[in-house]
Amino acid sequence: MYSDKLKIFSGSSNPRLAERICKELGVPLGQIKLSRFKCGEIYCLFEESIRNCDVFLVQTFSHPINENFMELLVMMDAAKRASARTINLVVPYYGYSRQERKAAPREPITAKLVADLLNTAGADRVITIDLHAPAIQGFFNIPVDHLTGLDLLSNHIKNKKIKDLIVVSPDAGGVTRAENLANVLEAPIAMMFKKRHAHNESVVTHVIGDVEGKTPVIIEDLIDTGTTIVNVVEGLKERGANDVYICATHPVFSGPALQRLDHPNIKEVVITDSISIPDDHSTRFTVLSVAPLLSNAIRIIKEGGSISSLFKYGGV
Repeated sequence: MYSDKLKIFSGSSNPRLAERICKELGVPLGQIKLSRFKCGEIYCLFEESIRNCDVFLVQTFSHPINENFMELLVMMDAAKRASARTINLVVPYYGYSRQERKAAPREPITAKLVADLLNTAGADRVITIDLHAPAIQGFFNIPVDHLTGLDLLSNHIKNKKIKDLIVVSPDAGGVTRAENLANVLEAPIAMMFKKRHAHNESVVTHVIGDVEGKTPVIIEDLIDTGTTIVNVVEGLKERGANDVYICATHPVFSGPALQRLDHPNIKEVVITDSISIPDDHSTRFTVLSVAPLLSNAIRIIKEGGSISSLFKYGGV
């Protein structure tokens, strides 16, 4: 189906996802050598010709984020110097996306800095999923295909046929996301208000919506330490809610997040493989693959068509 001008390579962050994408497309995963010098410097060598090829580099910005980001820049430079026709970045999770604006004086806008570095290094296109702030697309001077995991997550919840379901946004910033899921599930919506004392630390102060006797489905774009989610779960239980379902596209899972989310009042945590998590996780976690979504996006980019056709319930 595809000529030898399509080449897909994986960075170190999520090789299993890259393999699944290649399997969906029916193409082999490209051969690349990635290693480190004793001093920690990154080395990259494409072990096959990519001259005049459309190269897709799969690298998610997971922990260690700075290492993975620098590795991607080195891969891009190697591809450019090897005369690749186009360099397309498949970045399922765009790190630094929570630093997309100045919330206080003398802060950086690091999401813009990351975009500038990718632009300068030679990217021709970026494919990503569920940006923390959709406006980040405007930080780039190249096409950005912003996909969403909403269809995956909503189909999984819909198939469970949960009674007395209510969709919960853990904060005001996630209301649009919660509204989208609530519309798909034809369910009511509730919203939490929280006070943030520091990064990754917050306390629930108010709940808007009646959650008593209902089964909450909390929707997030990402889960980092899990502290906020557990606070929200406990806040909902205090107000008479049933055990909770959690949906999130990106399992960032810093520190003891996996153990923290293995909580007796959490029925299920539904996430995707945009970021790889350890295989020995609790059965409370369900991992859905974004490989079909990403492979279809690559197919459309190569063959032509509309990326919006991938969104059953509307794009982002």
